[in-house]
Amino acid sequence: MSDKVPRKKAPGKKATEKKATGKSGSEKSSTEKRAAGKKAGPRTGGAASRQSAARKPARSGRRRGPSAADIAGLVVLALTVSLAACNGMTGKGKEKAEVGAAPEGQVTVRFLDVGQGDAVLVRSPEGKTLLIDGGRSISRMEDHMKTYGIDKIDVMVATHADADHIAGLVAAARAKPTLFINNGLGGTTKTWERLVDALQAQKTTFRKASNQLINLGSVKVQVIGPPPGVGDAQNDNSVGIALQFGDFRALMTGDSELKETAAWLAQDTAAIRGPFQAYKGIHHGAANGDTPAWLAMVRPENVVISVGENNYGHPTKTALDLYKQNGIRIYRTDQNGTVTFTGNADGTYTVNTQR
Repeated sequence: MSDKVPRKKAPGKKATEKKATGKSGSEKSSTEKRAAGKKAGPRTGGAASRQSAARKPARSGRRRGPSAADIAGLVVLALTVSLAACNGMTGKGKEKAEVGAAPEGQVTVRFLDVGQGDAVLVRSPEGKTLLIDGGRSISRMEDHMKTYGIDKIDVMVATHADADHIAGLVAAARAKPTLFINNGLGGTTKTWERLVDALQAQKTTFRKASNQLINLGSVKVQVIGPPPGVGDAQNDNSVGIALQFGDFRALMTGDSELKETAAWLAQDTAAIRGPFQAYKGIHHGAANGDTPAWLAMVRPENVVISVGENNYGHPTKTALDLYKQNGIRIYRTDQNGTVTFTGNADGTYTVNTQR
């Protein structure tokens, strides 16, 4: 679209000029009446009358005010200018109105040290709170809730129903979550039953992950539902969460394994397309989590491996080497404690570690 839009003055001016070649609106009306009067009356005086008629316009030819046509033209011009001011009248101005101003404040993304498990706490500039998973320890989650003053949770997400992701959510349920999202596959453990009971007691709304976009204040929360055709295994049905605050972005996908990430790649899922400033390593750094193709799509600047003492060999050398080969900065909750990203709308951020 051209930045320069033709003004609508010309058509109005042309119409005015056309009428200006004859009489003005008031003059025409007055002259027509006089002409009609002449026709109705007897013709007298011959040349003298014609001379008198010729002099009449001269006697009444003093400067008159703007005609009705002039006023109409000015009104059209004024409306055109007003619309131009409101709409920008250019492609750039229109884009500016659609994009709007960048959000103010900062978003905080904390990868909590919960031992061998996952828990990510997000707080918007407006104080809205999102908790993704809760680790396996109720007491650890209680400590984190006190440390960070969490007495209200707006959105709670269980990426899947394994105990090392949901046990701590039982404690977090005391913060009266407004909305709870999971993969739609109920757990089969007592831990899952306790979580459901705790949330129902708080009258929390339950929703299955289905690619919802949630506004957490000025932070956009894109839920990434499990792709179809991956079976019923909990890990392969992990819920993904992509956060966006202006140009700052973060991605967490629980314990997704090769089957799920391959399906997301095949779908060319827009929400996983990087870059991301903050990224949680898949499945605590397992060998069957992140892959070269996946990281090429996600393009993370930093990876946080949420891990503690375990018998699984997490994080594996395979995963650590893959991150290093891709130039990704590595943080580990077993070594660094809680890792906190403070993001700005322009994409800049700071990283602080507990130790």
